[in-house]
Amino acid sequence: MEIRDGQVEGRLVDPRTTALIVIDVQNGFINQHSRGVVPAIVRLVKQWRDAGAPIVFARFHNALGSPYERITGWTKLRTAREQALVSELTMYAATAAGVIDKAQSSVFTEEGVQLIRESGWSDLVLCGMDTDSCVYDSAVAAYQSGLRPWIVTDACASTGGSQYHDAALLLAARNVSPRQLVTSQDVLNQLGRQGTCA
Repeated sequence: MEIRDGQVEGRLVDPRTTALIVIDVQNGFINQHSRGVVPAIVRLVKQWRDAGAPIVFARFHNALGSPYERITGWTKLRTAREQALVSELTMYAATAAGVIDKAQSSVFTEEGVQLIRESGWSDLVLCGMDTDSCVYDSAVAAYQSGLRPWIVTDACASTGGSQYHDAALLLAARNVSPRQLVTSQDVLNQLGRQGTCA
């Protein structure tokens, strides 16, 4: 996919080489700044699944003694309720290509790298929480691994507020490419053109 005049052109979404990575859409990351993006994420997941393309869910776990606790004093995402995916996504996780449990921001854990490599994906469409942490770090890790990340700008949010979301997209445009920032409608249009992605 490429962006020209606000439109995604070129390569179509291909289920053999493209996965949707849904990052940390968990109860513990839902607040007044992030809850409004959940319907866009659910819509993207539903249509992606209906098109027969692979989906991976990531779930963040903040372990006791983690750097998040030791350095920043952040102790959320400890309980099972906080760590659970939002209820709207639970049914989709049951049939996902993978669920990555992680104690770091990026989805490029040992398990995540193995799943991506063995699946042969070259493109990762990223959505979820937080734009300025786990989504951004995953995009940069993908880029540095030679993969093509796509950040779905309206299917991401920051629990810190829109200024952090916007700052992360600004950095992604600089450090990855502005062409890799897409909207959910861009992606869904590609799925529509591809039909069943066969």
